[in-house]
Amino acid sequence: MEAKNSIIHVILTGGVGSRLWPLSRKSRPKQYLEIFEGKSLFEMTVDRNSYLANKVMVVGNVDNHHLSGEVMDKTKTSYVNIVEATPRNTAAAIAFAAFASNPDDILIVTPSDHIIDKMEEYNKAIKEAISKAQEGFIVTFGIIPTKPETGYGYIESKGDKVVSFREKPNQTTAKEFIAKGNFLWNSGMFCFKASVLLEELKQFQPDVYEKSKAVWEASENGFLDLNLSLEIPSISIDYAVMERSKKIKVVPAAFSWSDLGSFESVYDYLVSKNHPVDKNGNMVIGSGKHTTFLGLKNTIFVYTETANLILQKENSQDVKDIYSELEKINSDLLN
Repeated sequence: MEAKNSIIHVILTGGVGSRLWPLSRKSRPKQYLEIFEGKSLFEMTVDRNSYLANKVMVVGNVDNHHLSGEVMDKTKTSYVNIVEATPRNTAAAIAFAAFASNPDDILIVTPSDHIIDKMEEYNKAIKEAISKAQEGFIVTFGIIPTKPETGYGYIESKGDKVVSFREKPNQTTAKEFIAKGNFLWNSGMFCFKASVLLEELKQFQPDVYEKSKAVWEASENGFLDLNLSLEIPSISIDYAVMERSKKIKVVPAAFSWSDLGSFESVYDYLVSKNHPVDKNGNMVIGSGKHTTFLGLKNTIFVYTETANLILQKENSQDVKDIYSELEKINSDLLN
């Protein structure tokens, strides 16, 4: 007899990683780049949760699901494949996973492009989240911050209660958050019972609930219909449910975490794994060719076949502006 409820690892593979151009392209977004000790972030995400869950779901899109499939084959992982015809943000993506589950299944939802270390702390946080989810709470993971980071949203907490969600702060506000000591980084990871998430979505965002349900019911082998999908409002799960529901708990977690959202965070990670940097902190990514930096400090040289990027590490958040400019002229360099 199959247990009446499963623990399902739901992997969201949406993003294009515009701040990691030219490494990250539409044809191979950052979560599929095998630049982390011969593995991709996606593969590391699958590995890390394979012990915690007895079922895997991958929510992807028409452009990337074959890349996910390659990783699932490589790791010999069987999975439920949900393929979005068009990106509709995280509320819809998570709703599809919940509709594809039994009501009592516990879902652990994670992005596919995060780096996580200190696995003991990670496993402890997941266990705690599962037990709160079984009690009917929607759990979000708040990372105990190590520095006043402006690239992340924050959760103001009191024990496991959420006081408020905060947008990405400026440097001054980030320092205030850290000084107060009860602010956590919002990791974008969640844990809940499928039925509880759907009930809350139905209450607070009935249009997303109804339209996602219609799309799911019309799906064939996990492939979702484009015209029906376009009717779903594009809203994040944070806005749709997390910031409104009274059933939210936060697990303050001490595992080390980064969303590798910028070359600065990739740089820090690679340094921790002994990737070479010269005495002035200059780094080459993507090429084994001998490169000399003269009169430069903390410069990152990103090499790819069709485009190179040379940047000051401190300017890494601005890469998305280059991406936007290339998008306006419909450049092949994004593909």
